[in-house]
Amino acid sequence: MTPISLVVSDVDGTLLTKDKTLTERARSAVQRLHQAGIGFTITSSRPAIGMRFLIEPLALWLPVGPFNGSSIVDPEMRPVEQHLIPPGAAERSLQILRDYGADIWLFTTDKWLIDNPDGKYVAHERHTIRSDPTIVTDFSPYVASACKIVGASADAAGLAACEKAMQEALGSAATAVRSQTYYLDITPPGFNKGTFVEAMARRLDISTDAVATIGDMQNDLPMFRVSGTSIAMGNAADNVKDEATHVTGSNEQDGFAEAMEMILKRNGVG
Repeated sequence: MTPISLVVSDVDGTLLTKDKTLTERARSAVQRLHQAGIGFTITSSRPAIGMRFLIEPLALWLPVGPFNGSSIVDPEMRPVEQHLIPPGAAERSLQILRDYGADIWLFTTDKWLIDNPDGKYVAHERHTIRSDPTIVTDFSPYVASACKIVGASADAAGLAACEKAMQEALGSAATAVRSQTYYLDITPPGFNKGTFVEAMARRLDISTDAVATIGDMQNDLPMFRVSGTSIAMGNAADNVKDEATHVTGSNEQDGFAEAMEMILKRNGVG
């Protein structure tokens, strides 16, 4: 069995609890990975600004992957790789989201743009990424600099239908996948959490067989498919669990820390 040299973790629903807390057991588990010489980093649908608060408590020294891994930034939040949604695909995405009645958010490298400040999930996102939105009346000036577009909706079934319609309409022009039951993310084509894992493996000159990934949602499946070890959270949907090599406890039961402790034991540590 190949020893684990790198762990790549999702953030929301995985590393953090429902109320967006990093538990002491989770923080301690990452510290033990560092001490054992196992690399650790995070990738998320969050923008880079929404990952910054985890850098210090987790002592992250490797680059992280915001926007579902379609960008790579260093721990100082300086871009290592930056990719944008093609403007035509971005325009089409906005129209489809309007057709399905979803609130629209557009993220650039450093801004979160919204046109409905009263949207159901605005306060939740503000709390999640620890940043305030910029309110606009027209997204057109920002379409050419879109790192991610989000459709936010409390209608889970409707958003699932929107996801399918979006994938059919965009084809290979952009990636459309839900990061939560209430968020549909549109990101640049050809990049996802799987390509982020591959980029990190190249950076560390290791095989992807030596990488363990952990997550809970559809957007985590690309990294599950390229890593030697994949761990689904106990709170993940069944189809996510089915694609993982292991299943751990939920994010409310310190399932992340439990998984890291399993990796340490597998590597003969602790």
